[in-house]
Amino acid sequence: MVDLSVAVTPLYFGSMAWEKHALEERAKALGPSAADYELPDTRTSLAMGVLSLTTPITAGLAAYAVPFKVGKRSGRVGKVVLGVAVTAAAVTTVADYVARTADAHTEAGRRAKAKARKAAEVGGVVAIAAGGVVLTATTAALTSASRLWRKGKVRDMGNGIVPWTLAMVWWDLAYYWNHRFQHEIRGMWAIHVPHHSSERYNLSTALRQPVAGAFGVWVPYGLPARIGVRPSIIETSRALNLIYQYWIHTDTVRTLGPAEEVLNTPSHHRVHHGRNKRYIDRNHAGILIIWDRMFGTFTRETPEEPVVYGLTKNIETYDLWKVSTHEYRDIFREVARSTNWRDRLGFVLRSPGWAYRRREELVAADATLA
Repeated sequence: MVDLSVAVTPLYFGSMAWEKHALEERAKALGPSAADYELPDTRTSLAMGVLSLTTPITAGLAAYAVPFKVGKRSGRVGKVVLGVAVTAAAVTTVADYVARTADAHTEAGRRAKAKARKAAEVGGVVAIAAGGVVLTATTAALTSASRLWRKGKVRDMGNGIVPWTLAMVWWDLAYYWNHRFQHEIRGMWAIHVPHHSSERYNLSTALRQPVAGAFGVWVPYGLPARIGVRPSIIETSRALNLIYQYWIHTDTVRTLGPAEEVLNTPSHHRVHHGRNKRYIDRNHAGILIIWDRMFGTFTRETPEEPVVYGLTKNIETYDLWKVSTHEYRDIFREVARSTNWRDRLGFVLRSPGWAYRRREELVAADATLA
């Protein structure tokens, strides 16, 4: 089956060429803006768009980490990965205890404490990484549309308006929650943050897609398959949702009038990409902005406060590897620095804001001890 979101690639490049020309003409009259194309930034965005097409490969590799058999590729490798996670967690817990209780007033105690801290640094990272892979792979395997379809296909709803409506509406609702979780859970933010890393906002930004989506725990997009919606309909709904979201990454459309009350629009999505305090973590919708209105995350763009794009602390690089992995690097560094499981899990499962504040506290504590 041809991926519709890939098949329209000529449309992406044609519309970017048109937008670039329109922005250049606007800049002649009004001056430059954060919407203008900048070659290094655009190059990074387009490269990430290409890399995101390899996500199915990543998902295939992740499937091996399921610790029980739900398909041909899972089972044995997954048990090994789970065993590594459990062993590393046990070693880390023991090391934490030794580091806390060793007598720092003796040479032997200081050596034991230092070795325990080193073991906890390595063990904590290994436990979090291996455990996360098992959790995400297992969740994906259990909730895939194909697996749910096999369980519910006796209720095949056919190809009419009802299954299409169910698939489109459910995908959009699930997308809202998954997108919101990507902003509210640090481990999920690590997947999504590359999309927000650009300080520019134009159609090329839409293609700056994450490449590690297989390593997330998602509200299952394929759930309608359990009640008889065909996986092919669900997959096409995914593509249509993604294509819709492409065009809202523009500054050339200021408002859609009354449609702003129902649909996600360029204006609403500009807010979502803002790092202004009032705009952070707002407007998570895919197609319908009504989800943000219903669940309390809607904010309107205002001329009094123009949107400033990027991250609260920008990474100041166009390097593809750093853009894609910098948040994972920081998570593992902070997990290694942690001396208890509350902090280790917090750096993964709590909000990015909490993690950044806690990191500053730990750095300050280390500086005081030094």
